[in-house]
Formats: sequence, structure tokens, C-alpha cells
Amino acid sequence: MEPKSSLNAARRARELAEDDVTDVLVIGLGITGAGVALEAASRGLSVTAIDAHDLAFGTSRWSSKLVHGGLRYLASGQVDVAYESAVERGTLMTRTAPHLARAMPFVMPLTPLVPGRNAALAEIGLRAGDLLRAAARTPRRVLPGPRRLSAAETVALAPALRRDGLRGGLLSWDGRLCDDARLVTAVARTAAAHGARIITRCRALEVTGSGARVRDELTGAEKDIRARKVINAAGVWAGGLVPGVRLRPSRGTHLVLDGSALGGLKAGMHLPIPGSTSRFALVLPQGDGRIYVGLTDEPVEDIPDVPTVPEADIGFLLDLLGTVLDAGVRRSDVVGAFAGLRPLLDAEGTTADISRRHAVLTSPDGVVTIVGGKLTTYRRMAQDAVDASLPDSGPSRTAALPLVGAAPAADLARLDAPARLLRRYGTEAADLVALAADDPSLLEPVLPESPFLRAELVWAIMHEGALDEHDVLDRRTRIGLVEKDRATALPQVAALFDERSSTV
Repeated sequence: MEPKSSLNAARRARELAEDDVTDVLVIGLGITGAGVALEAASRGLSVTAIDAHDLAFGTSRWSSKLVHGGLRYLASGQVDVAYESAVERGTLMTRTAPHLARAMPFVMPLTPLVPGRNAALAEIGLRAGDLLRAAARTPRRVLPGPRRLSAAETVALAPALRRDGLRGGLLSWDGRLCDDARLVTAVARTAAAHGARIITRCRALEVTGSGARVRDELTGAEKDIRARKVINAAGVWAGGLVPGVRLRPSRGTHLVLDGSALGGLKAGMHLPIPGSTSRFALVLPQGDGRIYVGLTDEPVEDIPDVPTVPEADIGFLLDLLGTVLDAGVRRSDVVGAFAGLRPLLDAEGTTADISRRHAVLTSPDGVVTIVGGKLTTYRRMAQDAVDASLPDSGPSRTAALPLVGAAPAADLARLDAPARLLRRYGTEAADLVALAADDPSLLEPVLPESPFLRAELVWAIMHEGALDEHDVLDRRTRIGLVEKDRATALPQVAALFDERSSTV
């Protein structure tokens, strides 16, 4: 029997055809909208959640893949925001998604560009962040404490660093997601298991306090969805749905490098941005062998469906790498790049200085909009949005509610499945392996030297709501980040969709 959490084309069609009044209509299925759907459904409310595109189509798939304790917010004096981040990080890593969120070491190299005063301030910040970890009751076994490194220890973790003038480093730990889009998918599927209707390719055309006029983007058919309450969680597009919501989006760009470009990197890196004591660039080794380098913070006026990466952003990040590496990373070493838009509330100052606090806004006709915030605190954002919409709906349950696939590491270790699948699918990893019982080729990689297996493509179509090749390549996996990999894998994915349509 199909699990209650399964999302697929057949379920979408059934649920889109239903016409009863829903308690909550959620617009947007990024991490915030998926979180709102789960928050409401887990309280026993009927929920319909829609998105014009796909799960994690917007900013939620373009993050740094971190669940972090808010070091930057501490540096700018936003202690409450940092504490909230630390609490939600602990929730993800210990209860709701321990299979997706794990500890990652970071080293901050103390180069000649980091004066002694700045190094001392950074060390104080790291130790203050560790105090927040303790206040949030995240165990030391989950997140080890910070410490000083010798120059030799620093180079052992990051062999590509320039030795000249290196005084050592600062070691710290934070939470890392195996994939931000996988977190969105897990949240949405958990909401579906609690009865939420999760409908992608469904665009909100007109929104009121009692529902929305929507269009099925697959057929063009329009209909009304009636609701007791409407929550606008459309991220950077929220202002286009509800008058009076003023945003100042900013673009955050990451480069994608082949792992060989930084030769044996064993930890992430914090690289101070010249001229700032609170901003850092990140170097982030990934489970698929690639390395992400980010993050820019540039204001934007236009809001496209998929942001493009300007050469100026690429040059800025390459130049920053050049300040600390023994051999510079060339433009030709960049195998891909991506950019996301932060849905920041309009405020004075530069976008880098705007607070990352979230806000719940209610329009005159009763539409609740949730904006701001960040991926780490999605659950608290969702809780606040549902509390504001339906204050009599009962207490939140999501802080103790495991997501689909979640289990302690000791339990996962007893399952007969590859470690990589356990990190991405948790308890469902064994079910992926079982798909290959009749077709052993499903356990073969999609591409030579690729960690992604053909079974993952099938699973995405059967259970994760993927409706076309782009859903599979760009969001259920990250094969599409490198254009040549996308072109090679595309025929395989198209053939799988053809096979499934021929058997329906």
C-alpha cells in the first residue's frame, strides 16, 4: 500500500479536483510554506498548500545548506535572533531531522588579512555561540566546542591554504544539511502524511481572506479554493499577492567547484570579508564531492523565477578565495553557480544590514503573510504564522514531530542500505534499495563517478511529487547544477517518465 506521505501525479490530480472548504490555504511550498502546511495539519486542521512551480523551487534550494546557530547575528547584536537559530538548529539535529542535519567542522584561517584584534573578536563570538548552544540544550556530542588550531592543524584540514603568514586557525562546528531541497520535500511529505493536500503547478491568480482563484499550470484550468484562513508564504513573490507587503530582496550567489580544486578539503571554511567584522564567506565541501563557495549579498530590483549569476559575483568570490589559497582558483574551475533571493522586509540600510528576523503581517481582509527569517528557523516561522491565523487551533506539536525518514543515527546504522542513502533518505533508504529487487540496474549510478543512483530518480517520481525531468534533476537531486551532467542525465530521466506514463 502506498505510504500516506507519498506525493505523485495521481495524488495531485485527485486533490486538485476536491472542492470542499479547507481550514487553511497556504500559498508557497518553499521551506516556510511547507512548514506552515505541516504546522497546521499536525494541529488537526484541514490544509491545502499550493505552489506555482514545484517544492523548493525558489530560495529554499539556493541556500548554503546550513542550519546554523547565528554567529553573524551575534556579531551584529541580534542575540534574540541568534538564540532562536540555536534552538531551531538543535531541534533539527536531535529530533525532527537528525538524518538530514549533521555537525560540520569549520576552520577560520588566521592569515595576515585577519588582524589580531579581529581574530580575538571572532574567537569571543565562537565561544558566545557555544554558550547559546548550551542554552538551547543541544548536547556537546551533537555539536563539539570551538578551539584554537596551530598552523599545522589548520593546513591539515585545508591543505590548499597559503602557508606564508598563517598563524593558525579557529575551529568551530555548525549544522549542515545534506540538501536544503530534501528538507523541504521531507517537511511537505510529513504534512501530506497528516492529511495536507500538497499541490504543485497550481498558481494563485487572485488572493482574498477567504480563498484564492487558482490555475492548474499543467492544463490551464481555473478554479476557486475556499478557505477559512489564507497564509501567504510565497517568499520573494509575497508582495505580488498581497498589497502593502514591501520587500527588499537581496541576491546570494554560490559557486560550484569540483572537489579537486581545493585539494583534500576536510572542513568548511569561514573567510572574513575585507572591511567587515561580521560578514564571512563560506567554503562548503558537499557529500557529492563538489564544493560550494558563497555568499554574496547584493540588492536586486527584478524578481525572476530563477535568478541568474552575474560575472561580478563570480569574480568577487574568486578574488576572495585568492586571498587565502596557495594557488588561486581560476574561472575555468567553476563548474556551476547558483543564486537565491532573500525575502527581506524593506528597511533602512544595506541589505547586508537588514535584520533576519521574520515578520507576520495581516492584511485588512485577513490574509496572513509570513516573510523574512531564514531556513534554520522555518519551524518557528510556521508556528507564529498559524498562531496568528488561528489562535484557537491548539498548541504547536512540530518541535517534537520527526519528519519522514527521521531516526537516531544508531537506528539508521542497523538498516541494510548504503550510508549515503541513509544520510539522504533516513529510514526510507531500505525502501529505495528494495526497488532494485526486480531491476538491479537501479542501484547503478546515473552518471559515471556520480553518487546519485537510478533508484533515486524512480523514488522521486513515485513518492516525492516530481512531475517532470527538471523536478528530478534540479530539486530532488542536484545533478542539474553542472550543465554537462544535466545534459547527460536528461534522457535517462525522460525515459523513466515515459515508462511510468505507459503503465498508468
